[in-house]
Amino acid sequence: MTDHSAASPEEFADTDDHKTQEPRLWQDDGWTARIIKNDDDDGWAVAMIKDGEPEPALVGPWTMGRDKKNPKPLDASAFITLVKTASEFVRRHEQQLHAMLHKTIAVSDGAATVNVTLDIVPDDDFPYALLTAHDEDREQLAQVRVAASFKLSPSSASAWVDSGFRKPA
Repeated sequence: MTDHSAASPEEFADTDDHKTQEPRLWQDDGWTARIIKNDDDDGWAVAMIKDGEPEPALVGPWTMGRDKKNPKPLDASAFITLVKTASEFVRRHEQQLHAMLHKTIAVSDGAATVNVTLDIVPDDDFPYALLTAHDEDREQLAQVRVAASFKLSPSSASAWVDSGFRKPA
């Protein structure tokens, strides 16, 4: 009888934790760095792709190797820097998108302050926005669906509050 209890560590390795460290391709920590030929000139570029995304989050120039023909190989230090840079780029893009899709204005109705928010839902076929009013205790006072092109401004928010939260035209 053969004892199979002493299996090698590779047999128990997590196959989902894909890690590649090649001169032109590194995969780790949810990111892939791929050295690619720069179509615009004779140089090289590096594409940083977040796992599960169809397009690179960031593409930038890459250093030539000593032979001035081939790219410098990726290494651990460069990969860590690339992941930090690409992650920061994605984070800033997400913040910018959030700022474009979510706006808040505080207006006074004479007795209290009302916070009016506009949340755009960027649906490919039928985009729309939700105009919502909250009181100072964050209790929702009203909510209406408006066109995604609705412009939230101090005057449009005040007009909506003053109308008793009737749907804007």
